Amino acid sequence: MSRVVACELDTGALLFNDEKQSPESHRTPVDPLRTQCGAAARMIPVGEFRNFGIEQNSKYRVLKPWWDVFSEYLCVAMLMIGVFGCTLQLTQDKITCLPSHFTSPTPQAIDCSHIRNYGENETLLPVVLPAKPIIREVTGRKNGLDIHQYVFVNHYCYERFVHWYAKYFPYLVVIHTLIFMVASSFWFKFPGTSSKIDLFVTILGKCFDSPWTTRALSEVSEERGEEKLVSWRRNTMSKDQGDRRADEEETTGLLRSSSVKSNPEKKTPEPQSTPSVLDKKEGEQAKALFEKVKKFRTHVEEADILYVMYVLQTSLKVFKFLIIIIYTAVLVPNIEIVVRCYVPPELTGFDIYCCNHNKAHLFSKLAYCYICFVGVFGLLCIYTLYWQFHRPLKEYSFEHVRLETGINDIPDVKNDFAFLLHLVDQYDALYSKRFAVFLSEVSESHLYQLNLNHEWTAKKLRTRLAKNAKNRLELHLLMLPGLPDTVFEIPEVEALKLEQVKNVTIPASVAKLDSLQELSLIFCPAKLQLPALHHFRARLKVLYLDFESSEEVPMWMYTLHSLEELHLNGPLTNEVSKSATLDSLRELRALRVLSLRSNLTKIPPSLVDVALQLQRLCIYNEGVKVQAFSSLKKLTNITSLELVGCELERIPSAVFSLSNLQELDLKENKLTTVEEILSLQHCSRLVTLKLWHNKISYIPDHISKLHTLETLDVSWNKLRKLPSRLFYCTKLRHLDVSHNQLTSLPPEVGILQGLQFFSAAFNSLETLPEELFSCKRLKTLALGNNCLSYLSARVASLAQLVRLEIKGNRLESLPVEIGDCPFLSLSGLIAEDELLELLPPDVRSQLTNG
Repeated sequence: MSRVVACELDTGALLFNDEKQSPESHRTPVDPLRTQCGAAARMIPVGEFRNFGIEQNSKYRVLKPWWDVFSEYLCVAMLMIGVFGCTLQLTQDKITCLPSHFTSPTPQAIDCSHIRNYGENETLLPVVLPAKPIIREVTGRKNGLDIHQYVFVNHYCYERFVHWYAKYFPYLVVIHTLIFMVASSFWFKFPGTSSKIDLFVTILGKCFDSPWTTRALSEVSEERGEEKLVSWRRNTMSKDQGDRRADEEETTGLLRSSSVKSNPEKKTPEPQSTPSVLDKKEGEQAKALFEKVKKFRTHVEEADILYVMYVLQTSLKVFKFLIIIIYTAVLVPNIEIVVRCYVPPELTGFDIYCCNHNKAHLFSKLAYCYICFVGVFGLLCIYTLYWQFHRPLKEYSFEHVRLETGINDIPDVKNDFAFLLHLVDQYDALYSKRFAVFLSEVSESHLYQLNLNHEWTAKKLRTRLAKNAKNRLELHLLMLPGLPDTVFEIPEVEALKLEQVKNVTIPASVAKLDSLQELSLIFCPAKLQLPALHHFRARLKVLYLDFESSEEVPMWMYTLHSLEELHLNGPLTNEVSKSATLDSLRELRALRVLSLRSNLTKIPPSLVDVALQLQRLCIYNEGVKVQAFSSLKKLTNITSLELVGCELERIPSAVFSLSNLQELDLKENKLTTVEEILSLQHCSRLVTLKLWHNKISYIPDHISKLHTLETLDVSWNKLRKLPSRLFYCTKLRHLDVSHNQLTSLPPEVGILQGLQFFSAAFNSLETLPEELFSCKRLKTLALGNNCLSYLSARVASLAQLVRLEIKGNRLESLPVEIGDCPFLSLSGLIAEDELLELLPPDVRSQLTNG
């Protein structure tokens, strides 16, 4: 009997004949399946799977409820089962086969249980260990098979007779787990949802960490603390009736100040100086966050693709779970430890082999463990579907946040926005609470106010102070996002002009401006707090309002008892004026000047309310014809009347009854004749008559009846000549006949000895009457753009002449006597440079010194 040696190889103890083989020359060949499993394990390390499942999506953790997080850990556990199974493929042989000495015509009928009872024909075999050879007796049956034959049989039986599930179980576990992982994070990667989710998570994180969020919530907490303190004082302290009433007033004041910030319908109180000033950069970042939240809300609330995608994702996992749990439960029993194998007898001399699947016992345990994990995973998915279909996830109410924070204007949201917030609540409800701050308009306006105060300091505002047309110290603010509180730190302001300023609420601190008398709101709707209204009632004298619609006219305007001037510029149609726009001016007991720049069809009836005290009425009607002037008759004390752009074809008869009228301006109408000018003699105090920018072709002689007239302006008409009777209005001091078609002036002009201003520019005058230069008190003489070829030397007799315009004529020279005008200087002499250069040097010197 040849000596048989037992040698331990890395694949197990194999028997071989030492006469034919040696351990060094017959090592087990590399297993292809083992190579694939090892490559898979090397290509996807455990750390990579962990990153794929958890760390890669760590920024989306706020959108992962507890069941998604639990599912991820289950996926990691299942993945470890698969990787561990693949690793086992590297450590030991998959199968070990031995020939059976019992033959049967049907191989399936062979029972391999006899493989455990080799009692007969035992042989003493020496076993040689690699490290320390020890010879011991081993019982066994001599088969005479070569090691190559054993290797072949092992591979043959493994490929042909081991069930496929027992072979590929680890790979299936890895593939299924990867599918679960991909399905769990699919909506994070899908192009239609990933951008929205990424933007939401980014905005949510910035809102959570924003210093403005902490500031806004802390202010609300402080205010609520004040409310509780006041309530405790009211309930515990016993006082007499007077003290108790004082406490109630104090409580009301505190509650009002705290609720204003949380209620958008109330006025925002004066900001206190106790909270720390927000850094400029932090304020700008918070401002940008408000804009991003608005845009994101508008975009996301219109769709529900995120909700649908999450439902489809969960449904896919449930479907996959059902498939896996069914076929795995059916195929797990096919993982057998002992496998029967039939090999063609011509290859080894044996036809029946009994094989031991080395990893079957462990794979079976791992399979049942895997089924348990998949079962728990499936239950979580089913619960997720239940949560999705049995909760109103397309609507989200901030009612609990409003109760906790006290910010009452936080709007409810819907669709995808609501669904995302429901997911965030499953992670941490604090996120929605802090995020809600950026949905509040009150919070946004408060932030804008702080940023505005930081940018527009009192020092910077003082640089914008300037005197206006009424010689008042005016602060003009143009196109600001709000009204800075620092405005009320400049007590010297007399006039405040706000033009296109947004979100204006004038607080109680306006009382600090003791000198404020004039307020201009140019396309700037403003709200007033009650203390500010009381201050304006007592102090405000002039109010300018420019508006685009009648709804912008503030109702508080009608309660300003001390208002003396009211200037309205906007659409004041008669239909609106009957209802709201000019509802009643009865409360304006001090009103003296009323200016309406609009498109009225008749004089507002509400003028009757202020008829007795009104002194000046200006109507600029922008080319809309006014047909009814009956209301004018009741303005018995009016001294100045301007009817501009009213499409008048004649002077309204109602004007003639205004006995106290001193100034009448009928600019930009359609007057062609003024025959009714004779009736103006009933206006015994009329001193100024302006008929400019009309189509008047002649002036009747009876204009001389207006003995009190001091100013007459008939410029920009179509006059061809002036009546001589005009100059019998001997009190005329200002006469303007420019921009007409005059060719000559009557010599009666010399009658006007009190004339100080005379303009006949832009006519066709060829000569001037010598009598003109007898008007000794002329200070301004405008004769430019005519056809004059000669200027009389009598110009020197105009001793008070300050300004002489003769440019645009045909003059070849100027009289040297012009230098004798003591008050005329080169700057007051408007003529061509060539004419000035022709003057003698001494004359020019006199004009220069003058």
